[in-house]
Amino acid sequence: MGLLDLFVAATIPVLNVLIVTGVGAFLATGRINILGADARHHLNNVVFYVFNPSLVASNLSRTITFDSIVLLWFMPFNVFFTFIIGSALGWVLVKITKAPSHLKGLILGCCAAGNLGNILLIIVPAICKEKGSPFGDPDTCRTYGLTYVSLSMALGAIFLWSYVYNIVRISSTAKEDEENGHGPIIAQSDETSPLLTGNHDGSITSPGDLLMSEASANEYAISVPTFSSGKTKVSASVKIKLYFQKISGIIDLRKLLAPSTIGVIIGFIIGVVPQIRKSLIGENAPLRVIQDAATVLSDGAIPTLTLILGGNLIKGLRGANIRTSLIVGVIAVRYIALPLIGVVIVKGAVRLGLVHSDPLYQFVLLIQYAVPPAMNIGTITQLFGTGESECSVIFLWTYALASVAVTLWSTYFMWLVS
Repeated sequence: MGLLDLFVAATIPVLNVLIVTGVGAFLATGRINILGADARHHLNNVVFYVFNPSLVASNLSRTITFDSIVLLWFMPFNVFFTFIIGSALGWVLVKITKAPSHLKGLILGCCAAGNLGNILLIIVPAICKEKGSPFGDPDTCRTYGLTYVSLSMALGAIFLWSYVYNIVRISSTAKEDEENGHGPIIAQSDETSPLLTGNHDGSITSPGDLLMSEASANEYAISVPTFSSGKTKVSASVKIKLYFQKISGIIDLRKLLAPSTIGVIIGFIIGVVPQIRKSLIGENAPLRVIQDAATVLSDGAIPTLTLILGGNLIKGLRGANIRTSLIVGVIAVRYIALPLIGVVIVKGAVRLGLVHSDPLYQFVLLIQYAVPPAMNIGTITQLFGTGESECSVIFLWTYALASVAVTLWSTYFMWLVS
């Protein structure tokens, strides 16, 4: 297949995304205000709690079996590599640019956490529909592509809320300590939180929950006793219990169980357990109406997510006091360094026989290194009250340039796996 055909196949989906994103941005402007903050709040609640879980569960249940789980084992490690390598590159960027202390967590988060769910949910099915796509039958490609992307979304949510959340929390704590000697203050913005108004590759939570999480973390940090050989003996079970209480208080494990993650769990259970699968999946399944209803609901996820994305990017037009070097550095990490390293990792894994030969699966693994930052990073910065406007500006430029970067990398990745 010619390189020009692959370029067209990669360009059309991105142009579709740009058009729908532009419509969302237009609807969110002050003059129109159809997709304002309140509208995005309510609409995204529907997406987050209904559309996304339905999309994830319905596609996984149709395609996941015990054998396919064995084939997909490398994806969690691949997502882990994107976070670790991105963090290392972000740390180098912070040192080179001497970023302000309150922006260090934001820069590290933007370099580490990519949009591993919603952007792929839009692009992968669109590429499958193109005639120049190297991935075969469009319907089969879409089904398996959404399966891979659904798993990617759940993994991204887990790493985001267990890792990036705490990086930003620590950064905001340092900022508050410098200013007034107190712990982090979680500011509530007048605007709706991006967690409710943005694309979701993480969990939904309220500022109250976060305050409780911080209080719990401090409580556990104080209440865990020091065990020494010369003092009161405590059983091993009590030590283990207190340790896990401390960890759960710091990380807040509830955030890891986002609705999309729960959808993944349900999809895996349906796909792996033969009795449940036979009752729900297939033309003769007695409970197939449940699967059909979930499929109908899932069809609303992609267009709605794209509109909301456009509405959220409007905030970045207001500008912020952030150095150009930081924006350029994040763009270089996400669109140059990470994709190049990703090619080495994925092709090396293929050569060693760690990744199976499905070109669509390899493409999803590669594109995970070339996506813009996760939208819920904006949510985290807003909840901690540090770097909100700077985050909006970074998002504006990274998502604007994604139209070029994702197109070029998608073309190269399709050529590489075909």
